[in-house]
Amino acid sequence: MKLKLGIPKGSLQDATVQLFARAGFNIYVSSRSYFPTIDDPDIECMLIRAQEMARYVSDGVLDAGLTGLDWIAEHEAGDGTTGVIESIADLIYAKQSFGKVRWVLAAPEDSSIKSAKDLEGKTVATELVRATRAYFARQGVNVNVEFSWGATEVKPPMLADAIVEVTETGSSLRANRLRILDTLMESNTQMIANKTALADPWKKTKLENIALLLKAAIEAQGRVGLMLNVERKNLSAILSLLPALQRPTISNLSDDQWAAVNTIIEERTVRDLIPKLKAAGAHGIVEYPLNKIVL
Repeated sequence: MKLKLGIPKGSLQDATVQLFARAGFNIYVSSRSYFPTIDDPDIECMLIRAQEMARYVSDGVLDAGLTGLDWIAEHEAGDGTTGVIESIADLIYAKQSFGKVRWVLAAPEDSSIKSAKDLEGKTVATELVRATRAYFARQGVNVNVEFSWGATEVKPPMLADAIVEVTETGSSLRANRLRILDTLMESNTQMIANKTALADPWKKTKLENIALLLKAAIEAQGRVGLMLNVERKNLSAILSLLPALQRPTISNLSDDQWAAVNTIIEERTVRDLIPKLKAAGAHGIVEYPLNKIVL
């Protein structure tokens, strides 16, 4: 028996392959094939566009796959298959950073359009057509929503009055002199599965194990381990320097006047913290990378 797993092709592909590598699964993608190899004989991978992933998981072509909340919403807005697929892991990572992305309504900075209401009878370009139509229906605004094949930011004002586009930082919108009017939704990657697959005990266990390791890899992102030795007379000073939310492990050394301290901290704090620890009496300071943190 094999688990059929969809890997998102496109902007999320590299970030997903890297995440799986940190979780302990090495995926090898060939430019000539839509079927990457993986060093787990129980898994069969297929590259599928994130926009189509929910449909193939819903139809049972795939047992599970990774895609965004946005494309799940787009799929369900189109054919009402709510309940056929289930999210089994909330994986907050994106193509540029480990965070959420936003789908926003934006219009030219110098236009008279200030809100969704000002778009009555006008044209909005987007790749997220169904979810955008549902948004304007909730607003009670009649608009013409057109599918955009790409380069959506350059379409206003000649080809569209406004756009609905995904953004992580907003820099591309600002570069094209667009102003954000509203946020339609926030999205991040989900690991989804067909409920028929989840009814199979073996597949369910396999998926839960994969989800556990992926979440552990994300939890470790941006963190490092730190261990050091310190005389007990200086222990309080050392602990006062460590982040308040951490619970360091303190171990006895063969010399009972000394202790070993082991903790996990944010990597960005290390360069400022290590000199302070040294000045406070820490010895043998070792910083080490983390692959996974299982909470």
